Amino acid sequence: MLPWWEMLLRLGVAAVAGGLIGLNRDLQGKPIGMRTLALVGVASALLVALADQSADLDHVSDPTSRVIQGILTGIGFLGAGVIVHTGGRHDVHGLTTAACTWLTACIGIACGAGQWPGVLAAMAITLAVLIGGHRLEGLLHRLLGGKDSEGGGDETKSKGSPAVED
Repeated sequence: MLPWWEMLLRLGVAAVAGGLIGLNRDLQGKPIGMRTLALVGVASALLVALADQSADLDHVSDPTSRVIQGILTGIGFLGAGVIVHTGGRHDVHGLTTAACTWLTACIGIACGAGQWPGVLAAMAITLAVLIGGHRLEGLLHRLLGGKDSEGGGDETKSKGSPAVED
């Protein structure tokens, strides 16, 4: 059994990591926010920490593997709930938010397993993509003449123009 401080650390880091991802989504006006993704991270970390009772970090036990598989399968339903398909064939919103939901579960799994370098790297990359990715995407569209070049990467798409990000 993990010491109480190690369990608290794993769950706390998962909550903070999920909360930061959710805060970005919330500030962008997306249908999932800080509390939801913090809870996804905590739940994932808790299940992995409870299932992984082995001290051998190079080997994932069968119960831990099954828990991880269940988390990743189940979280797909939550992510699917934020994807909205409206109008035309290419008018889809919520994909980034769904990806954030899935990623938050993965970060929670890493917290539950105590894989701190992976957690830190994933958080740094995730926040860089979420904070700077939209601007970079708009810039690249303008420079490379993408279909979105007139709108400057705006989330509001004109009718008939593909909207595949949120």
